[in-house]
Amino acid sequence: MATMESLIGLVNRIQRACTVLGDHGGEGMSLWEALPTVAVVGGQSSGKSSVLESVVGRDFLPRGSGIVTRRPLKFSDFASVRKEIQDETDRITGKTKHISNIPIHLSIYSPNVVNLTLIDLPGLTKVARGSLTVLLKTIENMVRSYVEKPNCIILAISPANQDIATSDAIKLAREVDPSGERTFGVITKLDLMDKGTNALDVLEGRSYRLQHPWVGVVNRSQADINKSVDMLRARKKEQEYFETSPEYGHLAHKMGSEYLAKLLSKHLETVIRQRIPSIIALINKTIDELNAELDRIGRPIAVDSGAQLYTILEMCRAFDKVFREHLDGGRPGGDRIYGVFDHQLPAALKKLPFDRHLSLKNVQKVVTEADGYQPHLIAPEQGYRRLIDGSISYFKGPAEASVDAVHFVLKELVRKSMAETEELKRFPTLQLVEMESSYLTVEFFRKLHLEPEKNPSSTAPNVDRYSDNHLRRIGSNVSAYINMVCDTLKNSIPKAVVYCQVREAKRSLLNHFYVQVGKREKQQLGAMLDEDPALMEKRTAIAKRLDLYKSARDEIDSVAWK
Repeated sequence: MATMESLIGLVNRIQRACTVLGDHGGEGMSLWEALPTVAVVGGQSSGKSSVLESVVGRDFLPRGSGIVTRRPLKFSDFASVRKEIQDETDRITGKTKHISNIPIHLSIYSPNVVNLTLIDLPGLTKVARGSLTVLLKTIENMVRSYVEKPNCIILAISPANQDIATSDAIKLAREVDPSGERTFGVITKLDLMDKGTNALDVLEGRSYRLQHPWVGVVNRSQADINKSVDMLRARKKEQEYFETSPEYGHLAHKMGSEYLAKLLSKHLETVIRQRIPSIIALINKTIDELNAELDRIGRPIAVDSGAQLYTILEMCRAFDKVFREHLDGGRPGGDRIYGVFDHQLPAALKKLPFDRHLSLKNVQKVVTEADGYQPHLIAPEQGYRRLIDGSISYFKGPAEASVDAVHFVLKELVRKSMAETEELKRFPTLQLVEMESSYLTVEFFRKLHLEPEKNPSSTAPNVDRYSDNHLRRIGSNVSAYINMVCDTLKNSIPKAVVYCQVREAKRSLLNHFYVQVGKREKQQLGAMLDEDPALMEKRTAIAKRLDLYKSARDEIDSVAWK
């Protein structure tokens, strides 16, 4: 099996990476939340920061009276600088007693201590008057937000010279961890108790029993701090105190900050081993989600022109697939073309001014003008032709309007398809709109053949050539022919538009893209693949997280199951 130190060291490395990447929050359970941490909780001036320093083995936390710790401190391994903590706190909260829940992440490296991740929290207090009430409630809420998480091990600090029944730390721990599985009790200031009193009832579990044993510690005195007594010397003095104490001598092997650090470390190992399956499951789930997100926004593009050309052509194919789905009914939009033929075209044909064009007055005018100085003998052939030509010309408007309407729908579907093609969203400078605009032009599609047969038969006898009845008969003959043409065009215009326009767009648009892209030089291809900087930054962040999780999975597999 893996050693305790290797497992806890691995967890700390993962937590440190999570901290760097900001991966310790958000929806659901993050990897940070799945890994155990130790929160140091206690009342103001209970000695909790001193306990933390003793466990860490370094003197680095600010000191003073009242509220000194004003921001939660997270630690992974070990590094120092008290002044930087003070300065960083002041940068956020100002040189006041304001509180901030923005944590300071400090890494301290030392060969003399075990691996632990510790969180130093502001001290709790019950004394609140006036404006302090809001401040102290803010502190309590902040502390509670850390210790109520199921991955948090609570180091509940209580001074020996106060009644354990009124301990702020124990009270809060009991609320958030009623079973006591996550709570370790620590008694400080044993050396400051009144003469003739001791804390044996607490340390031996008679006053208040916890699942885990109580641990007593003796922190450095103010005189030691003033003399700059280092932590190694302070630990030695602490151990000497317990070994020579009449009250606590029999417990000396289970007392002191060094024992506390080992106790926490051993507990962490147990917790980590229990959580390895769920941690690995969470890591695998997150890796899948990150890979899916990278696939959605696109993987990095190679710099060689061949790869760039391939990428662009793949995007063209993806666009063409979406465009075809719109036309063929897999996506909405293609039905608008049918609407042009089923509603717009018939309505436009119905509004054509044939009644005016074939009125008695206009028929007489057209026929007499066509006859000239020699009236027709049998049928006014030239008059018929002019009346038919004039009528036929009216069809050009609805036909071209149909072409325009379908062209508009096609262009809209092109834009819609571009917006729905995920691959194209990466590259705002890839101007496919210009390509389609130069190709999907109205003139390209106006190949409609509107010339019908213009030989309506008529065997009208040579009676009064310009009588009303004769002219009505001419108008009626032309009207019947035009109605036949109109019925024909209701079918032939849609067929021509679909064949020459819709079918051609679906068949040739992709080939047109290929031709256009193939003409581009390497530098132009690179410019077309110039991504949005925000998207590139997002991909880099996802890639870093993905590397973190893959590395974590590999390390856990290699360490945990040896």
